[in-house]
Formats: sequence, structure tokens, C-alpha cells
Amino acid sequence: MKASIKKGLSFGLTSGIITTLGLIVGLYSGTASKSVVLGGILTIAIADSLSDALGVHMSEESVKDNSHQAVWEATIATFLTKFIFALSFVIPVILFELRTAVIVSVIWGFAALLIINYRMARSKGEKPLRVIAEHVSIATVVVIATYFVGNYISLIFK
Repeated sequence: MKASIKKGLSFGLTSGIITTLGLIVGLYSGTASKSVVLGGILTIAIADSLSDALGVHMSEESVKDNSHQAVWEATIATFLTKFIFALSFVIPVILFELRTAVIVSVIWGFAALLIINYRMARSKGEKPLRVIAEHVSIATVVVIATYFVGNYISLIFK
């Protein structure tokens, strides 16, 4: 796989998982509204995917050795990966009661993060446990922080 596409995929997947999980958990704890959580996921799928793709585009353009094609490959891979993965969280929200959907989403997101990090570590010849622990720890902090932020916001704006 081309390095530019690999960059876009890994960034898009990781950002798609962590950002969307943070949003889901924060909106759930702050509103307990299925329509608000669904609207948040759809908004992040569009706005944040485009934003991250532009960020990757500019970052890749700043590297002198990157070709025009490589820049666009990374940009498109980032957008499509984040967009599609963020949208995958819509499925549990539609299928389940909101509390269950949040739990299913967290399990789905962390399982995907584990698989991605395991494959990445193995492809680089690194110890998977260290790589997985690092990235799962970051995701855990995001989920916990957004849960408490959502609770705090719901208390202030009741």
C-alpha cells in the first residue's frame, strides 16, 4: 500500500474512532437524546472529516518531497476513511436504545482501535501491546473526559 494512502487511512480511522466516541459519550451524558447524538455523528462525519482531510492536505503539502498525487491520495483517504467510519456509529444508535447504543459504540470503537493498532505495530516490527496500550489509553481519557464534560454541561444548562 502506498505510504500516502496508509497515512490517510491510519489518521482517518484513529481520528474517526476517538472523535466520534468522544462526541457520542459527551452528547449522551449531556442530553440523553437520541436525535442529538445522531445529529452529532452526522455533523462530525461531514464537518470533521472535511476539516481533517484539509489538515492532512496542508500537512502533506508542507513536505517538500511529496508529489501532488501523494498529497491528494492522503487527503482523499483521510476524508473517506473518517467519513465512513464515523457513519458506522450511526448503526447502533438507530438499532438500539440510546444507552445500549453508546455501550455498543464504545465496544465497536475500542475493538477497531485494537485491531488497527495491532496491525500497525506488527507491520512495523514493534511490540503490539505497547502501541495498543498507548493509543487505547488516549481514547479512554477522551471517553472519560467527554462523559464528565457532558454531565457538567447538563448541570449548568438545565
